[in-house]
Amino acid sequence: MPRTGRPPRINRDEILVATRALIDRDGWETLTMRKLAAEVGVAATTLYHHVRDKEDLLIQLLDYYADEIKRPELPGDPRERVVLTALAMHDALAAWPWITEVLTADDLVGEAALWVTEEIMAAAVDSGRTLDEAVYVYRTIWYYTAGEIMIKARGARRRAEGQPNYRDAVLRKQTHRPTVHAVAERWPELSMRDTYEAGLRALVNGLLSA
Repeated sequence: MPRTGRPPRINRDEILVATRALIDRDGWETLTMRKLAAEVGVAATTLYHHVRDKEDLLIQLLDYYADEIKRPELPGDPRERVVLTALAMHDALAAWPWITEVLTADDLVGEAALWVTEEIMAAAVDSGRTLDEAVYVYRTIWYYTAGEIMIKARGARRRAEGQPNYRDAVLRKQTHRPTVHAVAERWPELSMRDTYEAGLRALVNGLLSA
């Protein structure tokens, strides 16, 4: 029998919340409009009233998440401005690491998060760097941040799945490399220490030095 009455309705926020739940469960690579429609219980054509395609959906989700990032009170000192801005970016991305994978796998960008780029570049210029150098400063900090988040996230995923760690087994055998071997047993604990801010400050000091 054909359906009667009005079709189910859904708004943009409901779509984005469902998208986030779907990604958390299955990963962003498997996301499709058809799969999302089944998740929220509507026809796929209903979704296209709110988003154009998967790319537009991801961009909207990036903006939606970026709006939740708490912007810190930034000081006048350029180096401290860079550090605090980068820390805010890091903490937001670490809370939901898949965003980092999306941002590094494609050219997608959430416009709402561009304040991070602006603040870091502006602080670099205020410290005496040229605009070209300011781009380099931001890019270097982004690479450092993205790499740290993705490595830790993938390591946590492997441990949660109970997968053996091939690296640790290899390090324990390196008796002919005494420096490495001396810390081989402690490597898992040492590599999981939160050293992001210390490394960031060293990086910023180097990048903004005359």
